[in-house]
Amino acid sequence: KGDVRSSWRDVRNFCHDIENDLPEGVYGPYFNDRFDDVYGSLYAVTGDGFTYEEMRQQAEKIRRMILANVKSVQKVELVGVQSEKVYVEIENAKLAELGISPTALSDALKGQNQMTPAGMIETSTDNVYLRYSGTFENIDDIKNAPINAGGRVVRLGDIAKVEMRYAEPADPKMFFNGEPAVGIAVSMEPGQNIITLGEDLGSLMKSVNEDLPVGLEIHQVSDQPKVVEDSIEEFISTLREAIIIVLAVSFLSLGVRTGMVVAFCIPLVLAAVFCGMYILGIDLQKVSLGALIISLGLLVDDAIIAVEMMSVKLEAGLDRFEAACYAFKATAKPMLTGTLITCAGFIPVGFSAGLAAEFCSALFPVISMALLISWVVSVMVAPLYGYHLIKVEVKRNEEGDTVQYQSKFYTIFRNILTWFLTHRKLVLVATAGIFALSILGMKLVRDEFFPPSTRPEIIVSMRLNDGASLKNTEEVSKRFADFLNQHADEIENYSCYVGEGAPRFVLPFTPEPPVDNYSQFIVVSKDAEHREELSRKIREELENEFPEVRHDIKFLQTGPPADYPIMLKVYGTDKDKVREIGEQVADRVAQDENNTEVHLNWHEKSKVIHLEYDQNKLKAMGLTAQTVSKMVYTELTGATAAQFYKGDRTVDIVLEMAEVDRTDLSKIKELPIYTGRGYVPLEQLADISLRTENGVIG
Repeated sequence: KGDVRSSWRDVRNFCHDIENDLPEGVYGPYFNDRFDDVYGSLYAVTGDGFTYEEMRQQAEKIRRMILANVKSVQKVELVGVQSEKVYVEIENAKLAELGISPTALSDALKGQNQMTPAGMIETSTDNVYLRYSGTFENIDDIKNAPINAGGRVVRLGDIAKVEMRYAEPADPKMFFNGEPAVGIAVSMEPGQNIITLGEDLGSLMKSVNEDLPVGLEIHQVSDQPKVVEDSIEEFISTLREAIIIVLAVSFLSLGVRTGMVVAFCIPLVLAAVFCGMYILGIDLQKVSLGALIISLGLLVDDAIIAVEMMSVKLEAGLDRFEAACYAFKATAKPMLTGTLITCAGFIPVGFSAGLAAEFCSALFPVISMALLISWVVSVMVAPLYGYHLIKVEVKRNEEGDTVQYQSKFYTIFRNILTWFLTHRKLVLVATAGIFALSILGMKLVRDEFFPPSTRPEIIVSMRLNDGASLKNTEEVSKRFADFLNQHADEIENYSCYVGEGAPRFVLPFTPEPPVDNYSQFIVVSKDAEHREELSRKIREELENEFPEVRHDIKFLQTGPPADYPIMLKVYGTDKDKVREIGEQVADRVAQDENNTEVHLNWHEKSKVIHLEYDQNKLKAMGLTAQTVSKMVYTELTGATAAQFYKGDRTVDIVLEMAEVDRTDLSKIKELPIYTGRGYVPLEQLADISLRTENGVIG
């Protein structure tokens, strides 16, 4: 992970070096080298009748409490915050009547509110700085801003509509169980104990709940500390069951005292493995716990072999010291060879490159440590335990010679072995047949290196056509939320993220970047049994009632994240040809009945309005394509003219045309363009046409 961080730092430095060489007008490059941060604890603040700003203020208060009181927290982010802006809207007709340009309005607002130094007076004893007032402190100050219109001064509020509202288009939104919410995502400091983090957050949230205003609620959306705690408890339960089974078999087959030797070796080996994991910096996580479970059945074998060998020699009449020495001499090298061969079987996982190998990197060292330590304990410690614990009655015949292998068990085993040797041809044919059947049976076993997780979450991703607005995406998401509300008895809770994906609440989950036509639901079923049935109902609902949506339904993965099980790439220099071939490949793949949800990552083309400027007319009126484009951008999208401070935040003052003039496509041609001598409609300066283009190019 340190190498990854340094690599990102090198990339950032390199891009900053070439930033000045990029063409003028290019934004960025922008970096997010904390993409792998995991926000294992996620909360949602909701409140019926409360505004987004009121919920944000409460969430910000909680965020600061977490940072101040929980030491193991690395970072806390707010999700679904809706920024406020002051919008100054003016009608086209009013601009033409007053004969002022949008640029003049913007400059007036900027000049009124810009912070500039007023100077300093140096006396014989002190430096006295000059400070001035007059910057915007509230909406009324903005409305009262003086605007020079054709030689006369008017109030901004008299010629334009000035109001504070949430940003348009809106910022990405979050919903919890269908209600608007502001999320609080908590990331843990590396090297800390996530279970301790969960306990500290739980204690803090209890006090937070007591102080919340009436009507506001805070909900737990994701609780990774609880998941980790449950996984460890499951491992301990599995370990306990395995140890009981191993000990029961040992006691029944070897006897109580011999079984005790094996029982004493198990905790010694595990303790040594845990120490080795600590030294190597390997945490208790899914892969390392799995490695310990794999090792458990192997690490007792060596101890059983050594103790059994010692018991046999004691029965043969050797004293305890000689039997212990013989157990070491006879078993040490063969067992070491077998141990090394077993460890070598995991070398490909330990030394291969790639994301899957990185994910499973703990498998090889943990298993190797467990087996090697088990070998050391078996040949060095087990004989020592056996020397003090094992007591064997030596049986002798009438001549005084020791008698071994005469028990009822060995008699039955000897008869079976004799029959097999007598009918060896039949045994060989039967063995070959069973081996052939096992090979054929392997075809029925499903091949899957990283199966889906058994967690109850269902990830539902919905994507509309490229160019779809956030309002449209939100409406579609609300319709789907209504469907989920009808199945509330099968759902623990659900959260929805409109305009972006959910935060990375678990490592194998990949968040989607912000885009207006995308929304994602994290549906938590009652349990794993309900998950399959609920996902089937969700798929049927989306296919039947949401034909305009391209959907993807999947469960959390146990391995490295992948968008789809099968992904093919078509690339080339001609984007139209690439798209054509890509569609042919998709059609061919979709012909297989086992393949579903086959599509391209280049979606339907987006609608665009193309402006072909008449350069001769622009020159005649003293304009350039850049100045006209800036005016069009200001009038339609809105340009930030100034800013003012509201509490702990900076609020943009955005200048734009009235809604009636900027939401009707038929009025684009009538947009007023200021020439210095008055206004002319946009259609006199440019040829306006409606076209389509690729919204995304991979």
